[in-house]
Amino acid sequence: MTEKPGDNDVDTPSSSIEPPTVARTGAVAAAGGPFSEKPVPRRQVWSWALWDWATQPFNTVILTFVFAALYLTSDAFIDPAVVALGTEDPEYRRAIDGLSANYGVATLIAGLLIALVAPVLGQRADAAGNRKLWLGIGTGLLIVCTAGLFFVEAMPEFFWLGAMLIAAGSVFGEIAGVNYNAMLKQVSTRATIGRVSGLGWGFGYLGGIVAMIIVVVAQTFDFFGLPLDNGLPFRIIALGCAVWTLIFAIPIFLNVPESEPAAGRPRVNFFRSYVVLWHDIVDLFRTARQTFWFLLAAAVYRDGLAGVFTFGAILASVAFGFSANEVIIFGIAANLIAGVSTIFAGRLDDKFGARRVILFALAGLSVSGVLVFLLEPAGVVVFWIFGLALTAFVGPVQAASRSLLARVTPAGREGEIFGLYATTGRAVSFLAPAAWAGFISTASALGSPNATLWGVLGIVVILAIGFVLMLFVKPGEHASLASRS
Repeated sequence: MTEKPGDNDVDTPSSSIEPPTVARTGAVAAAGGPFSEKPVPRRQVWSWALWDWATQPFNTVILTFVFAALYLTSDAFIDPAVVALGTEDPEYRRAIDGLSANYGVATLIAGLLIALVAPVLGQRADAAGNRKLWLGIGTGLLIVCTAGLFFVEAMPEFFWLGAMLIAAGSVFGEIAGVNYNAMLKQVSTRATIGRVSGLGWGFGYLGGIVAMIIVVVAQTFDFFGLPLDNGLPFRIIALGCAVWTLIFAIPIFLNVPESEPAAGRPRVNFFRSYVVLWHDIVDLFRTARQTFWFLLAAAVYRDGLAGVFTFGAILASVAFGFSANEVIIFGIAANLIAGVSTIFAGRLDDKFGARRVILFALAGLSVSGVLVFLLEPAGVVVFWIFGLALTAFVGPVQAASRSLLARVTPAGREGEIFGLYATTGRAVSFLAPAAWAGFISTASALGSPNATLWGVLGIVVILAIGFVLMLFVKPGEHASLASRS
């Protein structure tokens, strides 16, 4: 059945179209999950995708560009006596580095907690049929943590409060995200899963742009007369992000139905869930081998993707001399390009297959990174072109990875598998930082005048390894589902 003008449904495959080839292996043939073959109301699709928009300010404004980078790790949180020594004093430098290191400890704790609890909570949500409940709990606690940052005053004794609130927000956001990802099949069909996944990621990037623009406008107008002391502008920004998440997260709870309990999934106590999880991992390796290997391959290249955004701003400012304002403008442009490319790539996913989109985008990322390195003598224009090219490929990989995992996940195990997806990503989250630091240290030891530039090659190496691993993951290319007239 194809969509008619005025229908309130997402396109679904015509009954005359041959069903897609889901797998070459018995593992994936058993997967595919409970796709709806009926039209999915657009209201549900857009409400689901809007959750990405709702939570993106935490990632973009709090974690990446504003609160953590410009406030929490600034000299507002070191001893005023050390600040008085001046920025060139070694003790001042050590104090600033200490803030960064301590913030790293907080995020490490968050990563370990996510790795420990995400798959178990996802598994329990599958068994009980309460994904939306856990989505609500995670989202609500994320809002509380974000709003709590308003109380982080610009004094050293408030540093750990800020660091732990951000770390806790990361944990709760990831728990919510596991259940959000697991709901993808509820709002898509086999024919539309790629574009629906891309729509969510695209909404997230676009939400980040709007949030960043609001911050820039507020900064331009000196925060509309607010007192600028005691970190109040940053604290107001955090409160605004919490309100944003609260408002835009409402539609998914109103319009997307709760999942059904998974048939045959055991309901056991929390600690027994780890025993069940271990047996499920073994069973996944035996009966859904391609899902198992995809989780490993994705863990590697997703860490490379994280490195692109984590170190991109550093590369721009240190290696190419961008000012603070230029870095923010670059961040806005990067999110815009990533959002548009992700929405567009979702249609390519449905037409050509998620695996092909992933491989093409990983190749594009690797080539762009090498060109950033080789063409650096040409100046900042190189990073504006090829740095933004890097971001254009990041979103499509993320969206296609989510849709591919949904395709190869055994029915009734979506929450658990997406929990493992979060865990495997955290398990190797040291790869990109280690490669980045290793290449820079080596270049510095060899006397390079721009050692930071070499860090991009470290990220390229991780992406290239992920590309090679992905070549061995062959879940089967699904057929084109373009509607026939």
